[in-house]
Amino acid sequence: QVQLVESGGGSVQAGESLRLSCVASASLYSRYYMGWFRQGPGKEREGIYRISPGGVATACADSVEGRFTVSRDDAKNTIYLQIDNLKPEDSGMYYCAAPKSEYGCSSRSYCSGTTCEKFWGQGTQVTVSS
Repeated sequence: QVQLVESGGGSVQAGESLRLSCVASASLYSRYYMGWFRQGPGKEREGIYRISPGGVATACADSVEGRFTVSRDDAKNTIYLQIDNLKPEDSGMYYCAAPKSEYGCSSRSYCSGTTCEKFWGQGTQVTVSS
């Protein structure tokens, strides 16, 4: 069964932190890569971070480095996204994703999304008020 289930979103004040979780089915968890995307109101979905099966995490864009941390717990088939010092512009729906192909995706294509077909979770909403 293919499954990605996100949780941990919520409504917070600017400056607070959240840790989002994504539990993946075993068939997806070890693929290159898993990671996080977000979609703000009226915006396109954008890649935040990807993480390899070995735990090497790489930001999809320079703008997210510093306040975002991604990690994984292999015992729980779970990846995490820690967001510190939340800002109102961080508001949106956050999704985790895994490649449809068992051979995974290249690092560039995973973040860009154009040539890497993915399975998506249902998303978890983050709302940050000032």
